Amino acid sequence: MAVVRPTPADPTPGLRTAPESGDQRAMPPELGPDSIAVLSGPTFMYSDQAGDVPPGSIGGLVHLDTRLLSGWVLTINGGRMLVLRAQTMQHYSAQFVLTNPDLPGLPPDSLGVRRLRYIGDGFRERIELVSFRTEPVRLEIRLAVAADFADLFEVKSGVRDRSGQISRTHNSGGTALTFSYANGDFTVQTPVRTSPPANRVEGDDLVWELDLSPRQVWQLDLHVPLPPGLGVMEPVKGDISEVIHGRVDDPLRRWMSDRALVRSDNQVLERVLRQSREDLGALRLDLEIKGQRVMLPGAGLPWFLTVFGRDTLITAYQTLVAGPMMARGALLAMARLQGTRCDDFTDEEPGKILHEFRSGELTRTGVKPYNPNYGTADATQLWLILLSEYWRWTRDDTTVRYLRDNALAALHWIDSYGDRDGDGYVEYATRSPEGLGNQCWRDSPDGVCFADGRIPVLPIATCDLQGYTYDAKLRLAELADGPLADPALAQRLRAEAAALYERFNRDFWIDERGGYYAVGLDGDKNRINSKTSNMGHLLWSGIVPPERAEQVVLQLMSPEMFSGWGIRTLSREERRYNALGYHLGTVWPHDNSLAALGMVRYGFRDEANRISLAMFEAAEQFGFRLPEALSGYARDLMMFAVPYPTACSPQAWAAAAPLALIRAMLNLNPVDGRLVIDPDLPPEFGRMTAERVRAFGHCWEIEAVARTGYVRLEAG
Repeated sequence: MAVVRPTPADPTPGLRTAPESGDQRAMPPELGPDSIAVLSGPTFMYSDQAGDVPPGSIGGLVHLDTRLLSGWVLTINGGRMLVLRAQTMQHYSAQFVLTNPDLPGLPPDSLGVRRLRYIGDGFRERIELVSFRTEPVRLEIRLAVAADFADLFEVKSGVRDRSGQISRTHNSGGTALTFSYANGDFTVQTPVRTSPPANRVEGDDLVWELDLSPRQVWQLDLHVPLPPGLGVMEPVKGDISEVIHGRVDDPLRRWMSDRALVRSDNQVLERVLRQSREDLGALRLDLEIKGQRVMLPGAGLPWFLTVFGRDTLITAYQTLVAGPMMARGALLAMARLQGTRCDDFTDEEPGKILHEFRSGELTRTGVKPYNPNYGTADATQLWLILLSEYWRWTRDDTTVRYLRDNALAALHWIDSYGDRDGDGYVEYATRSPEGLGNQCWRDSPDGVCFADGRIPVLPIATCDLQGYTYDAKLRLAELADGPLADPALAQRLRAEAAALYERFNRDFWIDERGGYYAVGLDGDKNRINSKTSNMGHLLWSGIVPPERAEQVVLQLMSPEMFSGWGIRTLSREERRYNALGYHLGTVWPHDNSLAALGMVRYGFRDEANRISLAMFEAAEQFGFRLPEALSGYARDLMMFAVPYPTACSPQAWAAAAPLALIRAMLNLNPVDGRLVIDPDLPPEFGRMTAERVRAFGHCWEIEAVARTGYVRLEAG
């Protein structure tokens, strides 16, 4: 394919990128850093600490990529409430404790106000008022409601005014206010049901007037049913007060009770892993895709509660140590949506695994290419890697054979479409006017750059893509020798992998500056000579020769790349380094977990442990939850971890990173139908045990301390 050259009109020479590029910072979080989110499946409600969603903010009730509520503001006697405390109770529920400011006729702190909410069989909220006045008070309770039906892409970048197409109806009894919107075949409604009925409806405001006696409690229940779609997790059900207090059957609790459980002498490690389990449970998607019901991890809140190629696949890989269910779901779902034709608008090609799936208006009306979008050059190899790893942990020959044609189609894509110019490397260059310029994990517009800051011309072959391809071919060869029973294919794939190994280590290695791997080759086959964390992915894939591994590890753990909290995405030596740059110096937990697994593979246990300790210590500073990314400021300078401004949280592959780090410290691997460990636990973690570790259809127990440990089948 011809090289894409920069033109004077290109704002970023050499790359064509859409506004929805990998940089998820497109719009600031006007709700503030302490925003409260409740979520269940592909639905979330995002509000401020008072429980309000001010119009014009990025908050609201979002379901299947459509914002059903864009305004939700409670006032009493014309004033908004003061926050005493607000907190999520479970991922799907929250409680807000409020009081009144000084208002005409109502001194401050006269009212106790509590808002309870959860997402289950729709969005439900209860508002409770109690008067602490010694005489009766007259109150006007007003809930200002708005529904703009914005597509989630617009919430990030600017919402189109649909007001002329939105109708409002309310029944005469004041029990419901309904917003409706239609654009061709895309129709959606937001009914707001109330009990007791509103005294009146003024525009889009529901208004109640009441007289409260001393200590009298008044209660208002609100319900917003959700439109049908791809499906959600089994919802929690029950009276809202019972839900908040955890007195109802909780599908998440049932799900977690069947997952692996780790205990440690180190309480931080235990709390981080507990938070990871809860976050991964919260991000589960239970979907029906082309007639098949599957469970898999969504990518993250607020922008990526959806099937997302590389994020979902890497998360599923990281979580195999806790059980195979989500890995199997990811494999089946993406096989169902595997590319079958060439479509420039969506970047679809035969055999290609998707990048991202959306179901909002802009996608369903054909404005955006996300039904699904295939603009990624790594998901296909990662799907093959996950298929292999799933089989290693389960020996599920039946599923592997069922996916045989999908695996061969993925291999065909790598060789025929991924390698765009026949040079033996997988490259990317979008054909879509809405496509991403960078289609590797560093998918922001400047995520791949030269050391001097120049942006490379397309197509680009990044080093991680070649490592994934090498690993995928060796793993598929293993499957061809095993359940696929195709020894000729196995022999061919091993030969191709060996050739790629030699070619890659010739073309991507740079001897200068201590020796390291280029982040990629540009459209003219120039080495893109910046030092990046992608070298950790190369260790994970095994494409680094043993004699070069030490140089790579030294680069990754140098002060220029290791911040003290983790490995930076870009070395401080490079011109574009920015501690707050999305892929230009930040620290990503998933990125570091893959590097740690790679270091263990090559025997660099101390360095891997440094990463693991740093990650757990960073998590402690963020409420025991690792965000999508941390800022790259040096630990010895700042003394505490600095957040990346608008990181997704919870975010699936960050939530799964602690599981991968535990696996790295234990060096836990499935080998020929049995689990094997070679632990090297830092002294800070003391003794560690794990139970309900699922492999080969059985549950296993693990115990380790320092460099000793055992694995055994659980009794019964």
